[in-house]
Amino acid sequence: MVMFLIGTTGIAIALLLGCLGETITEKSGHLNLGMPGIMSIGTLGGCYGATLYVSWFGEQTSGFFVIIFSLLVCIFFSCLMGLIYNVLTVTFRSNQNITGLMMTTFGAGITEFAMTKGDFINKSSVAVVSNYFKTWIPGLNLEDSWLSLFIGRGILVYVALILAIAAGIILNKTRIGLNLRAVGENPSTADAAGVNVAKYRYIATFIGSSIAGIGGYYYIIDNLSGSVGSYPNIVAIGWLSLALVIFTLWKPILSILGSFIFGALYILPTKISGISLAQMKIFNLLPYIMTIVVLIITSALDSKENQPPASLGLNYFREDR
Repeated sequence: MVMFLIGTTGIAIALLLGCLGETITEKSGHLNLGMPGIMSIGTLGGCYGATLYVSWFGEQTSGFFVIIFSLLVCIFFSCLMGLIYNVLTVTFRSNQNITGLMMTTFGAGITEFAMTKGDFINKSSVAVVSNYFKTWIPGLNLEDSWLSLFIGRGILVYVALILAIAAGIILNKTRIGLNLRAVGENPSTADAAGVNVAKYRYIATFIGSSIAGIGGYYYIIDNLSGSVGSYPNIVAIGWLSLALVIFTLWKPILSILGSFIFGALYILPTKISGISLAQMKIFNLLPYIMTIVVLIITSALDSKENQPPASLGLNYFREDR
């Protein structure tokens, strides 16, 4: 049971970060279907940062600095993807759905090409850096115990939970959050009130892309102990994160619970002995089925607070105001 919950937490945090990044983006009115690609590119950036740092300073280096450096490179790569999306959808007003799908294809393709190049990503260096993420509290070893569910987890586990709580507070309790939600609900009204719609959409997409990119990097560097060869799974994690946004009704705090539910369903087939391939595929569909059920229920109830932003997926043309 302990190992099942530990495995659930590992997947849940990756889903939480992906969901949180997309939620912040969608609150601005951007439907970014490129999140799976952004998570892949974020993973590539983090692994490249780890490889670069170890090549400079060797394996015996400061855990704090290598964590910060690889995360900064991860965020930089993710923001580049966010910049492409912003330029195409905000500046040039291209179709958000087509742009997002193109970015997922592009991000997954670039990641596959770069991850297989030994001169770009050094697998042993990434594995070394993974230890710093997982053992950031020196001398603490609580593996396979109940305490390990709460204490001694990788540093990004706590970062993800803090980000989700902070995002919920900012979106609902601050002026910035109010303006962001106004941009997503009715950009023309927000613009008339003096809110810079383009600025808020740019910044929200940058922040969302950064958080999602960290989610992809977490999946490799912490959850899988630096197993670079598992990068193809990140696209599936990205799509599940998109479904999780709907399941959690665009609420960052609720996404914590939702991510653990999806995480448990994700690994459950691997913990059941004698399960057939057909049964495993059914289990894999459960998160999406649950999302559809939630979508139907919320649509039937017609509760405004449980609906997506009214301008989600729509480009803003100021001259039409």
